[in-house]
Amino acid sequence: MSDVRMTLVVLYSTRLEECRRFYAGLGLDFAYEKHGQGHGHYAAELGGGGVFELYPATTSLVTGAARLGLTVAASDTLPPGRSVLRDPDGRAVDVLSVSRAAS
Repeated sequence: MSDVRMTLVVLYSTRLEECRRFYAGLGLDFAYEKHGQGHGHYAAELGGGGVFELYPATTSLVTGAARLGLTVAASDTLPPGRSVLRDPDGRAVDVLSVSRAAS
């Protein structure tokens, strides 16, 4: 087994607010950030110390097709089980929803 861990995921979106709402609905807690002259964006901490960020797309920074996998706490809107959802940009998001005791 590898000692490599994913510590950062950055997605660029032309539908930034819709993507923020979609991923927040899965349980990510976003904070708005802007560093120096950089673009304002949203960042959420992941379990294990990773960071998930959403940036506005530009002509030179666009995220294409991707498939993500997330394990989230089950809720009234997302009962326990596995499902594949699509974010507002059309990316596949493989969601494993688990009871809070197992997450």
